[in-house]
Amino acid sequence: MPASQGGLRAAIGNLPLPSFGVAGIWISLAILVGGTLAPPLGGLEREMQLVLAVFLFALVLWLTEAVPYVVSSTLAPILLFALGLVPAFEDAVSGFASTLVFFLLLLLLLGGAISKVGLGKIVASRMLSTQSTPRTTVRSLSTHMVGLSLLMPSAVARAVTFIPVVNQMTDAYGLPDDGAFRKASFIVLGHINPIGSMMLMTGGGMAIITSQLINESVRTITWVQWAVYMIPPMALLFWLSTVSALIVYGVDDDLTLTAADDGEARTDGGNTEDGVDDVFGVNGDDGPTDGEITLTRDQRIVTLVTLGAVVAWIAGSFAGIPTIVPAAAAVAVLSVPGVGIVDRDLIADVSWGILFLIGAMFSILDAMEATGTLDYVVETLIAVVPFGAMAPWLVIATLLALAVFIRLWFSTASAAIVVTLPIIMEFASVLGLNELYLALSVLIVVGSTTFFPFNTTSVLLSYDKGPLGLGDVFAFGLVTMVHGGLVIVLSWLFYWPLVV
Repeated sequence: MPASQGGLRAAIGNLPLPSFGVAGIWISLAILVGGTLAPPLGGLEREMQLVLAVFLFALVLWLTEAVPYVVSSTLAPILLFALGLVPAFEDAVSGFASTLVFFLLLLLLLGGAISKVGLGKIVASRMLSTQSTPRTTVRSLSTHMVGLSLLMPSAVARAVTFIPVVNQMTDAYGLPDDGAFRKASFIVLGHINPIGSMMLMTGGGMAIITSQLINESVRTITWVQWAVYMIPPMALLFWLSTVSALIVYGVDDDLTLTAADDGEARTDGGNTEDGVDDVFGVNGDDGPTDGEITLTRDQRIVTLVTLGAVVAWIAGSFAGIPTIVPAAAAVAVLSVPGVGIVDRDLIADVSWGILFLIGAMFSILDAMEATGTLDYVVETLIAVVPFGAMAPWLVIATLLALAVFIRLWFSTASAAIVVTLPIIMEFASVLGLNELYLALSVLIVVGSTTFFPFNTTSVLLSYDKGPLGLGDVFAFGLVTMVHGGLVIVLSWLFYWPLVV
């Protein structure tokens, strides 16, 4: 049984309920049958109701993990085709042609190569000393995420790179896989890590899309101006969220690597770095004893290829090179004859379920857009909210709450921004709100809100690869959303007026 599903079952404990997976199957079938047979409800057209039924059918299966992701994600597009919601099967599986699906596949392979050659051990040993504790290690991990977010414009790439590092550090401390340290670390990789992508205009899809919409409808904003507006607020949000993770999970601040290795703290004055390297097995029996690291041939190749990809990502963000190109080149180099680090076994170990889930979600969203379902849902919500009777601050809060609601329907924040921001900016223009501040606020609240694993790819990875359950994902999504709201208030009232 997966750890994530086991945690949720433990949460419902001894209640006289059927198996969680079995309940998920029955609920999903009831939704599908009801949506198919019932007459259209609430002004919905027939096609709209069917699309919503397929979406909710898949959503329940994904959340309950009643069947493997590959199975549930295959059923969804087949239902779109069988129910006549798309003109051809090619349209039903259009989401699988998304750049994100292939980009994530390439990143998973690149991350697998890093883990395969043992670079994760070296990175972990450089992050620690024999006096490191689980708490200071989580803080160090968060700091690395902030630093890398300025160089590696992909939260997914950062998560994939550091998942094996976290696993190695967990083993080094001798801590349980489902313990507080590993949970807090995977929260950093999943929930907190993407916040760094909002720091720079070229930091990720969310920032790029938002900056383009601001340039088109509000005012011209340069790369430097964006950095001035966003780095301090995002650094504060990063810090608040990391501190919250340490508090929520009660990460140990007493255990050290030497205590974990020897049963007591080392007092012999031995070389600190040697001790860490030995814990991770970096030096080996015949390796150097002066704290230096000797890289193997494969480690050197992977290091050079990975650094080349990072440099290409940075340069490409200015030259307009798609981020998928450096990733494809890196994987190609690692798979050529004579190198062979990316091989059949590594490809077989890829999390194919996640890739299928993302493809299915994009296919459903395409069908929603084609049938006008998303427009109908959004327009209905806007029509029933009495904005004219609200104070300005309440209007802003309501618009941000609307952004959060719409965000929940999307598997990527970038897609949510595309749909949400133009609508909310129209409200800002009509109601006389500060359009620049509101656009940046929408970005922050959308980027910091993740209630379900499929809402954010890095969270989906941490949920699938780590010890987090659905309760962990939802609860910490609330934490980051509240922190995001606090940062928005402080930025709107105090910081942004200073830098305009």
